[in-house]
Amino acid sequence: MSVAFVLISTVPGKEHEVYNKISKIKYVAEIHPLFGEYDLIVKIDASDFSELGKIVIDDIRTIDGVIDTKTLTGIKL
Repeated sequence: MSVAFVLISTVPGKEHEVYNKISKIKYVAEIHPLFGEYDLIVKIDASDFSELGKIVIDDIRTIDGVIDTKTLTGIKL
């Protein structure tokens, strides 16, 4: 299992729309609105890094209103 946290910047006024679309993505475990540089943080639980990449690139970045993403991947210690 691969875990990632995706920080998302949205077009002003599109936060709700982007939130609603992201919340419907299969592997999204959590989604939280933020104040500051980023508008949303999303926790993704994927089976591997390849699937994680597809979710970020194909599912999240293609949403109308998403300006930028920053993906932080988790590891096991």
